[in-house]
Amino acid sequence: MSIEKEMKDAINDQINFEMESAYLYLSMAAFFEDEELPGFANWMKCQYMEETMHAMKLFNFLIERGGQIKLKTISAPEGNWDSYSEVFEETLKHEEFITSKINKLVTLSRKLEDYASESFLMWYVDEQVEEEDSVKKILTKLNRIESNANALYQLDSELSSRALSPLAVPTIMGQPTE
Repeated sequence: MSIEKEMKDAINDQINFEMESAYLYLSMAAFFEDEELPGFANWMKCQYMEETMHAMKLFNFLIERGGQIKLKTISAPEGNWDSYSEVFEETLKHEEFITSKINKLVTLSRKLEDYASESFLMWYVDEQVEEEDSVKKILTKLNRIESNANALYQLDSELSSRALSPLAVPTIMGQPTE
């Protein structure tokens, strides 16, 4: 059975939200590069790649279900922040926004009795718990260290070790690797 139009449209919207997320995180990576904090920039670049992969996972799912992809405009993200904490506060706020969108997709899948979409979307529900937790932990550390330069550079070093898991990477064509 092919996917219903309402779900198809909602997934297309979510692809756009994920790509806007990627673009926002790329902007944040550029901000941290300008601040000469390569670890923070690395963390945001990983976020950028992860959000792009989330979009591709939705893209692949929609194709598998017989849905048509309709890409939309991505608006320019913010590029300047007053503090490093502000960047992560915006990141958390954005992830909470994405969580609300994923929850609405799950609600829609249940309303439409689209169990394939519901099952697929549960990965995103779990992923959003992880996303929000990760950002909260960094924000807590940033708030604790405030203006301590040594602690900031230690956190920068910690964030430079982030790398994407190969299992998190869906293929561009065909099935996700998971």
